[in-house]
Amino acid sequence: MRGGTVQVNWHDAQPVLTLDFHPRTGALATGGADHDIKLWLLKSGESEKQLPTVLYQNSLSYHCTAVNVLRFSPSGDYIASGADGGELVIWKLHLTDDSQSWKVHKTLLFHRKDVLDLEWSPNGESLISGSVDNSCIIWDANKGLVRQMLDAHLHYVQGVAWDPLGHYVASLSSDRTCRIYANRTQSKHKGGEKLNYVCQHVLTKSDPQNFDHSKVRKSHLFHDETLPSFFRRLAWSPDGTFLIVPAGTYKYSCSSGTINTAYVLSRSDLSRPAMQLSQACKPIVVVRFCPVLFALRGSNSAGFFKLPYRVIFGLATLNSLYIYDTESMPPIAIFAGLHYAAITDIAWSSDAKYVSLSSRDGYCTIIEFEKGELGEPLSASGNDNRLSFRWTCTPSHQLEPYQLMCRVDISIVLLESPMPCAPIRCESSRVLAIFWNALLCLRCCSSSHESSSSSRCLLHPNLSRTVVLSI
Repeated sequence: MRGGTVQVNWHDAQPVLTLDFHPRTGALATGGADHDIKLWLLKSGESEKQLPTVLYQNSLSYHCTAVNVLRFSPSGDYIASGADGGELVIWKLHLTDDSQSWKVHKTLLFHRKDVLDLEWSPNGESLISGSVDNSCIIWDANKGLVRQMLDAHLHYVQGVAWDPLGHYVASLSSDRTCRIYANRTQSKHKGGEKLNYVCQHVLTKSDPQNFDHSKVRKSHLFHDETLPSFFRRLAWSPDGTFLIVPAGTYKYSCSSGTINTAYVLSRSDLSRPAMQLSQACKPIVVVRFCPVLFALRGSNSAGFFKLPYRVIFGLATLNSLYIYDTESMPPIAIFAGLHYAAITDIAWSSDAKYVSLSSRDGYCTIIEFEKGELGEPLSASGNDNRLSFRWTCTPSHQLEPYQLMCRVDISIVLLESPMPCAPIRCESSRVLAIFWNALLCLRCCSSSHESSSSSRCLLHPNLSRTVVLSI
C-alpha cells in the first residue's frame, strides 16, 4: 500500500468535512467549509513510491453554509448533501453524449439546525439524516417529503446508519445514547407501505465486568458532548451482520482510567455490545466499511467473527486511521500523524483500491492498495453473485448471523418472529416482492414445518413449500 496527504487546494484552505466515492466511476466528491462540493478524478502513482494524485473536475455550488456530509446514492445517479442551518439537498446526474453535470433535484426542508450526517436506504428511495436539532428524519428521496421523524434524542444527532438489509436504522447522539429502530411496516398507505420505525434498543450504560459488586456503578458507553468532534459516524457492515458504533468509552475497573473504544453490535442481539475495539489512543469518530467482501485466507483462526468471508473496515480517531479485518484480532494497518487537525470522514472506492480521509486541516489523505494486497475479492473466487435462493425450513437458532445474507446459493431460515428481518439485498423490487410473498406463505403454514409432509401451503396452493428464485 502507498499513500499520504495530497497537497492540493481542496477547499480554499478551509476544513474538508466529508467525502465519498462514486460507486461506478470512482470519482471522489468532497465537501467543505467553503460551502462547495467538489469532484475529483483519482490517478494512480506511476512509480511504486509516487503517491496517488487527483485532478479537479468541477464544483457544485448551491449551499450557503459549510457542507458537513455528502453521500452518493447506491445507483450513483444522485448525491445527497447536508449543511449547516438545516440545508439538505439532493443533486441529480444529467448525462449528454459528451458530458455530464450535476443539478439540484430536490431541497429537503424540515431540519431547523445543522445537518451532520445522512445515509441512503439500500434501494435509494429514502434517506435518513441527523441534525443538531436533536432529530433524525427519514425522507422520501423521490418526492422530497418527510416520511417519519425520530425525535427521542436529547442532544445533537451526530451519526446515522441504515441497515443494508433494510430492517433497521441507527442513530448516535452526544446525549451519550445509540438508538436502534426497527421497521414495523404498516398497512398500505396511498398505494405503498407506510414506514414505521420503532425504537427497539437504547444503548447508554453498561455494568463493568471487573468491578467489586459492593461498588457496582453503571458506566456510560459513550463520550459526552465535550468530545472534540462534530461527528460520530457509525456504520453497518455491507452484509448487515454487525454494526460498529464509535465514540465509545470503557473502564475495566473502578481504579482504571477510561479508554477509547468502538463497540461492535451483532445483528443477532443489538441490545448490547458483543465486543469492543480498544486499540485507539484518542476518541474514535468515524467508521466506514470497505464495500467489497474478500475470500478467507485461513491464516488466522483467532478472528472475532466466524464468517465465510472477510470484511474490512476503517476506524478513524481524531488523528489516526485503523484498518481492521474480521479474520484478524489486531488492526492490519495503522496510519498516524497524517493530519494536523481532526479527521472528519472516511470513504472507500467501490473496487477497494482506495481509501480516503478528510480533515479539518483542509487536506485529504488517499491510500492506494496494490492488487491482491487486501486479498481476493469474493466475486473473483468463482462465486456467483446473482441471487439464487432455495427455501428450506431451518430453525433460526441453528443458523449463524451471516447466513441471513445470501450472496451464494445457501439455505434460508424460516423466521419465527412476527416481523421477519430482511435476509437479503435485492436489486429488483419485483423479485423482492415475490421473495416476501413466499416467506409469508411459508410462515402461514403449520409451525412444524420439518415434520410436515405437505409440500404446498393450504392457503396459497400456487406456491410450493420449496421455492427457487433467481435473476
